[in-house]
Amino acid sequence: MSSSTALPQHDFAAAPISLRRRFLDNLATGSAIAAVILVLAPLVAIFGYLIYKGIGALNWDFLTQIPKPPGETGGGMSNAIAGSAYILLLASILGVPIGIGAGIYLAEYGRNKFGDIIRFTADVLNGVPSIVIGIVAYGIVVIRQGHFSALAGGAALAMMMIPTITRTTEEMLLLVPNVVKEAAYGLGVSRWRTTLSITLRTATSGVITGVMLAFARVAGETAPLLFTAFGNTYWNWKINEPTAALSLQVFTYATSPYDDWHRQAWAGALMLIVLIVLSVTAVRIAAGRTMK
Repeated sequence: MSSSTALPQHDFAAAPISLRRRFLDNLATGSAIAAVILVLAPLVAIFGYLIYKGIGALNWDFLTQIPKPPGETGGGMSNAIAGSAYILLLASILGVPIGIGAGIYLAEYGRNKFGDIIRFTADVLNGVPSIVIGIVAYGIVVIRQGHFSALAGGAALAMMMIPTITRTTEEMLLLVPNVVKEAAYGLGVSRWRTTLSITLRTATSGVITGVMLAFARVAGETAPLLFTAFGNTYWNWKINEPTAALSLQVFTYATSPYDDWHRQAWAGALMLIVLIVLSVTAVRIAAGRTMK
């Protein structure tokens, strides 16, 4: 190429950033950091205070013994720890499949008036106070059974889990690109198979996040269990019998006049938080291995 046709060479120097732009950038960055601190500060404060108040009462007896009679010191909440896990397992068995199924329906087939009714109902149920859910479960399950039970407690918590799981599942499925679905249809895969094997699998991470949010919400609920599981000072593995739960035991101990029970109430609250964190972490690890 001759010199006459060569492109001209220019030296472009970076323009200095104005003081106003740098100030706005630093202000936005500082605001974002402050927002993160404001979100984390209450969590750290609550967890730290629970450790401070409850760590002294955490011991082997607390983890392995059942409550002592009123007025006696010692004992533990082993039956309540197992009871919480039992009731939450029942709630998950009842609520998770229904919530995910409803979310799939809304995402794939719910673009109609019936789907709008389901969405509106789920949004309303998400805001209903937990004590109202407990009263409804009492009328539907407890009165029909004629007694309190772990099943009634699981049903009450499942009612609270379903709306959250439903709406989260729907939103996660809608984020899956249509190109993925169209590719499956082009290969002759049926719609239901595409939904279960491709769309749902692609959105698995988001769906699991919704399940964990619902699980964490109901894990510490007390009011619904007061009307359903009722509590128990002994071991119980029968689905149709009253069952202890950590939240119920903490409530009972916190409102008692005994100092030893107050200390155990703090320990029970700390144990409840630890169990929720461990459960959510275990689910995330298992889900991560499944996705690989």
